[in-house]
Amino acid sequence: MNNPVAWFEIYVSDMKRAQQFYESVFNVQLSTVMKAFPADMSRYGATGALVQMAGFAVGQNSVLVYFSCDNCALEESRVISCGGKIEKSKYSIGEYGFISVVVDCEGNMFGLHSLK
Repeated sequence: MNNPVAWFEIYVSDMKRAQQFYESVFNVQLSTVMKAFPADMSRYGATGALVQMAGFAVGQNSVLVYFSCDNCALEESRVISCGGKIEKSKYSIGEYGFISVVVDCEGNMFGLHSLK
């Protein structure tokens, strides 16, 4: 098995609001066709997209996706002003770096991971 994650989807009820949240927190532009996160397929890792699907509840996820960051404190610092909340502020996970656990504007929890 190469990369353990091939793709991820974050279910949302308000696409415009969710797009603005993620673009602001990560300082990226999501693609216009399916609101996919930018990716460099020659590098390690996976990409995914925001998804809006009738009949699928948002904010009830049981899978936690961690986004890779240079310093997760930077992305964490943008979460509240973008309509999200901090579940657990940046903390050390020893030799594996640091993580923050946050909630987006749709109620979906996700993680931020960095080595510094």
